[in-house]
Amino acid sequence: MDTSATPQQTVDPRWLTESQQEAWRSLVALVTRLPAALDAQLQRDSQLTHFDYFVLATVSENPQRRIQLRDLAEYANASLSRLSHVVTKLEKAGWVERESIPGSRGSYAVLTDAGMTKVVEAAPGHVGTVQSLVFEGLSDAEVEQLATLSSTLLTQLDKGIAAGTGHA
Repeated sequence: MDTSATPQQTVDPRWLTESQQEAWRSLVALVTRLPAALDAQLQRDSQLTHFDYFVLATVSENPQRRIQLRDLAEYANASLSRLSHVVTKLEKAGWVERESIPGSRGSYAVLTDAGMTKVVEAAPGHVGTVQSLVFEGLSDAEVEQLATLSSTLLTQLDKGIAAGTGHA
């Protein structure tokens, strides 16, 4: 067994300040509880997971209600394998069809009329839940701050992941 210390092990950690600790705990609670609440509402009212809904809604917003699976996986921040599994499930329900891309190994996810109906039926409840859980009680200025903070955090996250932070 290699007992040599890695650079991370030899440097004292930069501990969180009290205000950082408070912000971090709030963020962890948010990223844990919000997806669970969104899932619960969608499963109760529409028999969809939040990820199912996200996939259907994303395809519905694309021209001709179609998107290349590779692009959809990137947009959804999901592996192609996970996305393919969900698309197969949505195909079995009759909401999505796969369409081969001529001259390519790739394929499109194409929203069927039944899939469009499903998204249209699920959207009001989902949007109402998002309004209730996230936006009610926030001023326009706070919504703007939330957008700025979220964008900044995503940029920081992407830089860290690209640098190898958080990878096994």
